[in-house]
Amino acid sequence: MSSELEVPFINEIQEEEEEASDWDLLIAFNELRHREKIQGSKKVAQTWRMKERMKTVSVALVLCLNVGVDPPDVVKTSPCARLECWIDPLSSQKALEAIGANLQKQYERWQPRARYKQSLDPTVDEVKKLCSSLRRNAKEERVLFHYNGHGVPKPTVNGEIWVFNKSYTQYIPLSVYDLQTWMGSPSIYVYDCSNAGIIIELFRQFSQQRENELESGLNGSTPRFGSPTPAVSSVRNCIQLAACGVSELLPMNPELPADLFTSCLTTPIRIALKWYVLQNTGRLVPNITLDLVDKVPGQLNDRRTMLGELNWIFTAITDTIAWNTLPRELFQKLFRQDLLVASLFRNFLLAERIMRSYNCTPMSSPRLPPTYQHPMWQAWDLALDICLRQLPTLLEDENAQFHHSPFFTEQLTAFQVWLSYGSEKRNPPEQLPIVLQVLLSQVHRLRALDLLGRFLDLGPWAVSLALSVGIFPYVLKLLQSSARELRPLLVFIWAKILSVDSSCQTDLVKDNGHKYFLSVLADPYMPAEHRTMAAFVLAMIVNDYKNGQDAALQGNVIATCLEQLSDPSPSLRQWLALCLGKVWSNFDNARWCGVRDRAHEKLSVLLNDPSPEVRASVVFALGTFISVTDRSDQANNIDLGVGMMLASVGNDGSPLVRKEVVVALSSLVQQFESQFTNVVVQWMEEEKQKEKSATVTGEVPGGWNLVSGTTALQSSNSTANMGASFSSSDSYSGESTTVRRTYSSSTLAGTTFSSVYMTVWKVLVQLAMGPHREVADMAKQIVNTLKLKASLSARPTHVIQNPKTCYSAPSSPSNTAPIHGTPPQNHFPEDHSTPGSQMRRDYSSPHLSGKVNSYTSPHGRGKKLLSERNSSSLIHEEKEEEPKSLKSTSVTTEFFDWSCRHFAQPLMRLSEEQDPESSSHHRREFRFLRNNNVRQEAREEQVRAGFNRLDVEVFVNKNQGIPSVIKFHPYEGHVAVADKDGICFWDWEQGTKINYIYNENLKNTKISAMDFINPHDESLLLCGTDDGSVRIWRNYLSEGYDGKELVTAFQAISDLIPTVRRAGLVLDWEQESGMLLASGDVRIIRIWDSQRETKVQDIPTGAESCVTSLASDSFGRSLLIAGCGDGSVRLFDRRLAPSECTEATVLLFSRVMTLREHNRWVVKVHLQKGSEGKIVSASNAGDVRFWDPRFTESVRTLNLTQGITALEIHKHADVLACGSPNQFIGVYNTSGDNLSTIKYHEGFLGQRIGAASCLAFHPYKVKLAAGSTDSFISVYSTPVKRS
Repeated sequence: MSSELEVPFINEIQEEEEEASDWDLLIAFNELRHREKIQGSKKVAQTWRMKERMKTVSVALVLCLNVGVDPPDVVKTSPCARLECWIDPLSSQKALEAIGANLQKQYERWQPRARYKQSLDPTVDEVKKLCSSLRRNAKEERVLFHYNGHGVPKPTVNGEIWVFNKSYTQYIPLSVYDLQTWMGSPSIYVYDCSNAGIIIELFRQFSQQRENELESGLNGSTPRFGSPTPAVSSVRNCIQLAACGVSELLPMNPELPADLFTSCLTTPIRIALKWYVLQNTGRLVPNITLDLVDKVPGQLNDRRTMLGELNWIFTAITDTIAWNTLPRELFQKLFRQDLLVASLFRNFLLAERIMRSYNCTPMSSPRLPPTYQHPMWQAWDLALDICLRQLPTLLEDENAQFHHSPFFTEQLTAFQVWLSYGSEKRNPPEQLPIVLQVLLSQVHRLRALDLLGRFLDLGPWAVSLALSVGIFPYVLKLLQSSARELRPLLVFIWAKILSVDSSCQTDLVKDNGHKYFLSVLADPYMPAEHRTMAAFVLAMIVNDYKNGQDAALQGNVIATCLEQLSDPSPSLRQWLALCLGKVWSNFDNARWCGVRDRAHEKLSVLLNDPSPEVRASVVFALGTFISVTDRSDQANNIDLGVGMMLASVGNDGSPLVRKEVVVALSSLVQQFESQFTNVVVQWMEEEKQKEKSATVTGEVPGGWNLVSGTTALQSSNSTANMGASFSSSDSYSGESTTVRRTYSSSTLAGTTFSSVYMTVWKVLVQLAMGPHREVADMAKQIVNTLKLKASLSARPTHVIQNPKTCYSAPSSPSNTAPIHGTPPQNHFPEDHSTPGSQMRRDYSSPHLSGKVNSYTSPHGRGKKLLSERNSSSLIHEEKEEEPKSLKSTSVTTEFFDWSCRHFAQPLMRLSEEQDPESSSHHRREFRFLRNNNVRQEAREEQVRAGFNRLDVEVFVNKNQGIPSVIKFHPYEGHVAVADKDGICFWDWEQGTKINYIYNENLKNTKISAMDFINPHDESLLLCGTDDGSVRIWRNYLSEGYDGKELVTAFQAISDLIPTVRRAGLVLDWEQESGMLLASGDVRIIRIWDSQRETKVQDIPTGAESCVTSLASDSFGRSLLIAGCGDGSVRLFDRRLAPSECTEATVLLFSRVMTLREHNRWVVKVHLQKGSEGKIVSASNAGDVRFWDPRFTESVRTLNLTQGITALEIHKHADVLACGSPNQFIGVYNTSGDNLSTIKYHEGFLGQRIGAASCLAFHPYKVKLAAGSTDSFISVYSTPVKRS
């Protein structure tokens, strides 16, 4: 062996260290679009929004004091509590009126707009008149009845309260049953009297009695139609607050007011301060007296003052206690439905705490759980302590500064701590209501919004929780703020809200909130991330909401979005396009605004965007741009121009994009249904003529079959045949019908309407035959319906040839002038229904032919897309089955909803793949350690491989079909064996079959290429079939039909040229760069970028034969090697893109050299690793040649056996193997030494091996897998090293 040839293998270990580590390797096809279904989130019914807002509009203040006369059934202490509404009843003769006025003022603090009526020491008639009047004026709103019974006897066990006669000589009972009748529903009752709890119990009984009476009355007599149903005072719609229990007396402590319960409900801060001083805890604050607390400075509604801050803290604490204690539905009803009711119940929580200390238990209906011992009351005591400690100083020194309480700061810190460990499984943070209160403060607002955003980011459950607390009016109000520092936070919060509850769009438009997001989107200084969220919010505002579309259009949203389409952020480009698509969806005003701004032309530039999501969004926007209602000449012209744009991306590499193309083109077909039907009739006639007249006339030296020049038949690949007609850059095909991305919306110069219809139709046919089942099924719905209509309308007659009406005829040289009119609307008079409307996936190719080709297949492989029925049978069945209109053939996707899901998921948190503590990261770390061990263990085998036997059969079994491709997994103990239709997986170490999956390729096609993608991590299986299509599978080892998942599928090459001996699809996958090289029975080598899912470039081979083998250097040399069917080996430099060269010089610049020493079919080309690695090529004549890339002559030649069927070269070891049709496998080193000859299977009387159909070396271990024509597969190893 010469030293020149030994270098690559001797230095293999050193070269290995230069390879990219597993952590640095690309993980391809691992984006969200590959890992999850393209569907939106499940819609969860939101319960936070009150079904009906209520307002207490009328208040009846009934005071039965009878000043100076004590009731007979109550013995009062001496001294005794005397103050009523903080007034001494004995202080003046008009004390009763003063008390009534004061009580009204105390209520007005909570509901200033209500209508108040006082009834002081009333009679029964006065109460009836008062209640009836208030109910009549309140209509369906709530009425409050406040009863003070300190001057009358206690309520009776019969459900009666007491009032007076006109002369005040007697106490007159007033039945609660009658009171229910007068007050009606909804109502709220406040009972401040001893034994008040008995009223609540009897009130419930009376309500039930009333409902029973109503039901019996309705059953006994049927009311006339239209008669009103009598109102029922249902207990469910009535709220009651009672000062004490059934047998309890009110406190008589002289230091307290007599109406302690009323004081708690209407003046909570004042009574709380007094009660705090009276308790033992009050002694901790020196120099504080009861008189001093009445002098607390400030106003209740001014949070900057001591009194205002205490009121603010009290509101936050009581809200927090209620939210953490009550059921969500009850909290919404009592604390969010009615402002006055919410205030009363907050204060009721304080009343419970204070009155329980005096052996009174306030009661309510609905009943509340006990809250007087809630831990938040300790925070309230601390806040009082801090404020009162400053009171003497503030009163003595006018210049003394008030130090605000740290309450809110500390609560925000507690909330922040919860967020550090927060999840849906934990209890909700009890500080959430406090965070809402803090939003009112400019001091804490920024921090509160930041923490609130972090909370909402935890998931939809957190958004629902925040909405149930009452976040909505707060953040809606904040949109009126002009503070720039709040913009990122508010945009983020609103994006989270709308991602969970899209109904908020109505509130935003009503309050002009959309203008806030328009300004954010138009702000060039705002980061792209926040502008993306603003675009999302605007898209949600206009989503299926006419008022939102109107408002956004008036806000110049279209121009704002169009200006930023070139932004570097893919997410922003995506949402700008989606927003535009939603703005003009079914909205002609916005559409014509877009026409004036040339929106469709600006969007079409992004059809080549690197991001598949952006391309899909642009197709979505162009699809909704197609007019639904306007059928003017200009609208038709624009729509057809858009159709040409969409046709250019029919062969996009991403199924995400192709699905949107189908949906968009379906809109175009719906608008021009009759014209498309006529075009399909013409197309079907052409197909019949081509099938009849095609003949094979000869064979060229390169192996192609020539066809008679007058007609063209379908190629062997009917699918790919269509694809080339519409590829925007398949210039090698030389066809004039190629769609190029040079559009003009105003006029389709040089293009007839009919050619647009034909182009769109061919794209739909191409999509219907595509490798991705979901895309194909969607397109089949349209194609089948059109073909059925065409079959029925064609009849036995020819196509109409009247030039005045043949808008749908194909373009001809005499009909190429610009069309300025509009096609006639040749709609069918009736809507029809398609037989078999429920589409099922079949994997047979439709019998379709595309553009006019100069080649044909020796055998056809297509089948009709319309099941087994042909055109004639459909015509005869016209009376029985009629095609339905395309408008009823709904083709939709959930791409928009799927895109919205992104904002409902956590955005701030590290993904599992990025989180070093996640289980997925630990699994990946384990896999990488395993990979390294495999490589390390294989190195010793690699060093010894050049002089060791390789004939020990370690595995043999019979495969399901004849193996066509075989591949070892680099790191796991299984081998993949592909036959015609599927792949079988064998555990070659254990000798067992793991699984078999069907590739779902079309009938009469077979798998010709296979590889593992991401083998170092979670592997995917790449399968290429000889029709040019590629499918990539996940979970291929999972048993069952539903186990495997299709990650993606696309047409890698198109317009395959049929030959006598076919190479099919030839692939070379580069894991390091994520590039896929594809060639085969074509004249090009196409390079696909897996990250962009788009074609990078086409390199013309310049050969008159097919490409049989590909090899490339992914480590920087940019060298690409192609072995061809004519024996030539062609070298290309990928850095010289054909797009940079003219048509005449493209071959000169991209092809480096051609090596022509082989005379027959090249079986294998291989590029040795390392900077000094040689090119190795072998032909089926048995000659193996080694080349230095710098020279055109080989540096060494090995002549092996004649007529080899397969040859494989180990990537790291000095060994190669070739299979012979004479039923043996020869194993050699690169010096030509025969290491082994395998003829028989192992064992006594082992049978002769079959002719080798495929070979494969393990990427690292020295193991050889062989598949033979007798369906047997074997794995051979070097002799096992004995210890």
